[in-house]
Amino acid sequence: MKKFVIERDIPGLGNLSGEELQAISQLSCATVSELGVPYHWIQSFVTNDKLYCVHIAESEEVIREHARLGNFPISSIAEVKTIIDPTTGANT
Repeated sequence: MKKFVIERDIPGLGNLSGEELQAISQLSCATVSELGVPYHWIQSFVTNDKLYCVHIAESEEVIREHARLGNFPISSIAEVKTIIDPTTGANT
């Protein structure tokens, strides 16, 4: 399984209510169930006009199928190659 960061352009996203964001979340979870293949939505970051999602799937094609089934826009998909954080640079 691979980790992906998905960028979605959604104008006005940051102005949506908690209930509207909850509905989007519920739709995404229902869509994951429909896929019939291993797929994990880890988390998403809401900004004013974009949604940045972290998903784990076997391929970019599966990510695109999730988007198609849920009618979610995709601006870009990037496979995560490695993760770094402040401990990466720490001297041991």
